[in-house]
Formats: sequence, C-alpha cells, structure tokens
Amino acid sequence: MSALDRLRTHRTHVSIHDVSPAFAGEVEDALDACERAGATAALLVVPNFHGEWPLERHPAFVDRLRALGERGHEIMLHGFFHRASGRGSGLRSAFAQRIASAGEAELADLPRDEGEKRIDDGADALRALGLPIAGYVAPAWQMAPWVIGALGARGFRYAEDHLRVYDPAAGRARASLVLNFASRTPARLASSALFVRAARPFHGILPTRVALHPGDMRSAVLRREVAGVLRAARGTFTPRAADLLAS
Repeated sequence: MSALDRLRTHRTHVSIHDVSPAFAGEVEDALDACERAGATAALLVVPNFHGEWPLERHPAFVDRLRALGERGHEIMLHGFFHRASGRGSGLRSAFAQRIASAGEAELADLPRDEGEKRIDDGADALRALGLPIAGYVAPAWQMAPWVIGALGARGFRYAEDHLRVYDPAAGRARASLVLNFASRTPARLASSALFVRAARPFHGILPTRVALHPGDMRSAVLRREVAGVLRAARGTFTPRAADLLAS
C-alpha cells in the first residue's frame, strides 16, 4: 500500500446539479453513468428553472424524482430559479455571475429578506410535491454571507460551497475537495478536465465531491472524463452527503 493509499480515509459523494425537466435527458444520462460506477447520486433539484420549468407542470418528472428518492437518492434544494437577479454590483458579484457562473448565482446578490423568501418558497415547493429535502446547495456554490446562518435557523443539516461542506444547524464545517467540469467554452472544458485528472490521486485524502452537470452529458469528451473520475472513486462512494462531515 502506498503512502497516498494510507491517507485515504474519507468518502466520495456524487451529485447531479440542475435537476429540472429542462434537462430530463441529461439527468438520466448522468444517473446511468453513476449506476455503472456504483454511485447513488444526490439530485440537486431546481423548483422552477429560469422561471420557465415549474416542477408542478411536469408530473411524470416529479414521479421519477420520488421514485429515485425511494431508492436512496438524496434530494437537495438547488435555488429556486437558478438565475441571478441582475442587481448585483462590484467585484464579488462580477466573480459570482461572470466567472463562477453564467449569471446563475441566485443567492450571491439577493438582499437577505428576498433571499430567505426564495429559500422558503423553494423548500415549500419541493415538500408540496412530496420530495423530502436532505440539504441545500446554492447555484454555482455562490452564497451571500448570511446564507449559512439562514439555513441553520431553518434546520438544514447540509450545505456546501466550492471549498467546504457544512452542517448549518450544528454550526459545523470542514474542508472538502470538489471535482467538477466546466463546459461553457473549450478552454474551460480543457482546464477543468486537466484539473480533475490531476486531482484523482487525492480522492479520499479530503472528503471528496464529484459534481455532475447537464452540460457534461452533452460532450463526448466530458462523458469520458466523467466515467474516468467515477471509476477512480469506485469503492469510496457514500449516498449520504452528511457522511462528508462525519468521516
């Protein structure tokens, strides 16, 4: 056993982002990739993607989510619209909306009262459809400073950003490695694939997250990269995101 292998004491959690009827085919493709690798992925569900895909108008898709939940796939609330308000300004907003996302960092710029209402409306929407909520993941992992406290006050036991995983209700956090791909431009695709490949040997040295997006499923290159990163993590998967905090 190598020195790196002896350091691998943590688990890997896989999530599928932007789960919406807007991307029903891509979600199924991502689920298939996870199943082939032996991973039970969390589903990061958007109640009304870009204001055009309200879940309640797509009962067959909701039925599928319920069935997946019954099979052990955790369901996370992932914003409400997954779209920014466009009212932000300054360097922090520019990073969230132009670098970290394509104007989709919903909770980066909202004032607290409006943002808390967005969280509550999203939670109400999922629960009304019979979808239990295991945690909250902000779109693009971008959150205003008040968000973790607001989630804790509402009893959320899991949240995450680019660097950490959180138990907001308990006031706990720990560092975590996140592996994901960017498909917006060829340069982002290449650089993110290279980073994920370089990070493969460090699976398990930190609690590790593999985050899949619909765009990953539309690129033959990224489909191969997804299969590779899942193959490298085989045997370390946990279906429970909270295990990343306990490991």
